[in-house]
Amino acid sequence: MKLNHFIIVKLTVFLILGICLGYFLNISLLWSTIICCALLCILFVIYLLNTSSFNSPKSFGIVAFLLTVSIGIFSVNIHNQKLQKSHYTNITTPTTHITFKIQDVLKPNAYYDKYKIQILKINDEFVSGTSLLNIKKDSLTTTLNVDAVYLTSEDFKGISPPLNPGQFNYKAYLARQYIYSQITTSQNKLLQLQTSKVSLTGISQRINTYVNSKLKTYPFDTDQRAVINALLLGQRQNISEPLYTNYTKAGAVHILAVSGLHVGIILLLLNYLLSPLERVKHGKLIKTICIVILMWCFAILTGLSPSVSRATLMFTLVTISMNSNRPTNTFNTVAISAFILLLHPMLLFDVGFQLSYLAVFSIVLLQPKLILLWLPKHKVVRFFWNILTVTLAAQIGVLPLSVYYFHQFPGLFFLSNLIIIPFLGFILGFGVLIIILSSIEVLPNLLAEFYNKIIGIMNAIVNWIANQDQFIFSSISIEFNTLIFIYGVILSLIYLYLNPKFKSVTIVLFACIGLQTVLIYNKNAASESEWVLFHKNRENILGHKTLNHLNIYSNTDTISTINSYPLSGYTIAKATQTVTQQPMDNVYRIKNRNLLIVDSSGVYNVSTFKPHYVLLTHSPKINLNRLIDSISPNEIIVDGSNYKSYINRWEATCKTKKIPFYQTGKKGAYIFK
Repeated sequence: MKLNHFIIVKLTVFLILGICLGYFLNISLLWSTIICCALLCILFVIYLLNTSSFNSPKSFGIVAFLLTVSIGIFSVNIHNQKLQKSHYTNITTPTTHITFKIQDVLKPNAYYDKYKIQILKINDEFVSGTSLLNIKKDSLTTTLNVDAVYLTSEDFKGISPPLNPGQFNYKAYLARQYIYSQITTSQNKLLQLQTSKVSLTGISQRINTYVNSKLKTYPFDTDQRAVINALLLGQRQNISEPLYTNYTKAGAVHILAVSGLHVGIILLLLNYLLSPLERVKHGKLIKTICIVILMWCFAILTGLSPSVSRATLMFTLVTISMNSNRPTNTFNTVAISAFILLLHPMLLFDVGFQLSYLAVFSIVLLQPKLILLWLPKHKVVRFFWNILTVTLAAQIGVLPLSVYYFHQFPGLFFLSNLIIIPFLGFILGFGVLIIILSSIEVLPNLLAEFYNKIIGIMNAIVNWIANQDQFIFSSISIEFNTLIFIYGVILSLIYLYLNPKFKSVTIVLFACIGLQTVLIYNKNAASESEWVLFHKNRENILGHKTLNHLNIYSNTDTISTINSYPLSGYTIAKATQTVTQQPMDNVYRIKNRNLLIVDSSGVYNVSTFKPHYVLLTHSPKINLNRLIDSISPNEIIVDGSNYKSYINRWEATCKTKKIPFYQTGKKGAYIFK
């Protein structure tokens, strides 16, 4: 089977290429429109000139693929909300009040409930765009309903970039969802307005909330109810941190996130239960319609999250192909769903989208080959062998990307999947029955207790697997260039297996050489010495990295472990293996320049050398004018341990003295060059 024989697969690949070019090269909307129109005209002319020919010329295919690339570029631009004149970021008038609509409920943190909102008006002017809403938590805070419209006098605030190297870039993550600012307020400062418009997402949330309220009246334990909410309602907010960590360590966290696995199992269950319909006239058509409707009902029940919506779309196409009388191919079906979804181009950079489609393509491509390695005769053994080959095929596809994003690999993933997946269909099917009966308030307590016990057993199995620490590989760092070459090696090995020729061996060798070259380059780059002043509120942290070792200089004990913020991200990104801590001195020699540290004691009398940098830490009570006049530093640096009032006063002084001033709280960690 050759993937390049499927036209839709080719078109999807070229669309992805166009989206990447549009995102990284910032090609203007005008030029992308002109290129699209020109290529479309050329394609139409080629078609007219060859209408009498049975086979299209090569030029037609080349122009069609170029047009697909240009459509990807155009799609990136046309979806860029900032290019719209009505976008709220283009409004220059002072803001007195903002009218917005709740679009989605996001996962809260310890201090705020979070929502994605659609901006409707600024003052009395209609605008467009989305933003982030943070509601301060207190004892009276309640969840805001989707589609509810509110008015606030709070203004927009920027979203802070990461302040330390290796930290997750939340600002870039939100920007890929077209969210460029945030509003932070408390619920009592919001005025709710009347509205009659209700969206499908709003209906989904209301159904979800109603079902959840009914489940609370039955004897489910806290952890079990949280897992039921995740499995059947798509709500993971109530899962405790230890339970979620256990599922992650066991390699079973995908079970908690309603996605393609769950929708696929629902499809198989419905296909089996509705198979008697095939005996009646037009039975296949009726069955297909029923399956599609019921799958989308399940998607609505689980909140219509992006992962559920794209999985349901994909399996809708799979359902149609399964029950049609025409020969179809799974690669085409999966590629069509990806092509449709990627008309919303930023989905390409969504981690869930990448992992789900890589898993599906890997299963479709590799599982039929893996299953032929052993043909057990016993049905039960064959059933578990099927599950194992599916799990292995999916892991081959997603493992490099998963390690790149999450920096860990659960070695017992196959065990948790072998134990849980065979019963997941029963758990989902029985769970749907529990939801229906509880919603109409006829669920027997005995049945609820039985289901509670089943979920409890699943949690206990996951807990046992997660406690096998020797099989959990964490703090793994992979650079992006390494990731690309790893996939190059995997693809070349698959190509060799499918086409065992000398040419295939040559491709594998070149891929391996490329991977080795990148690994050597990255190792040499990581071995360079580096000094970093990290940012953390109320603490001073100076780091010196040499080879695979990081030495920390600090007068506090709270950062003594490698897994604490802000060191965890940095140590993983730099592949640091050991960390030591020492008390902070007053003077350091960094790359032939002197660093003087002035702490709360306020002592800075130096006569033997001239400091290039002065670091102010722990709010020293000094006269900065006098310090600058006496020792003439080239740059003043302040970290997160200082009072804000002091920082503002020092910044004004440096501005008057025309001396560079660096604040880690605004600009992030200071990397000494």
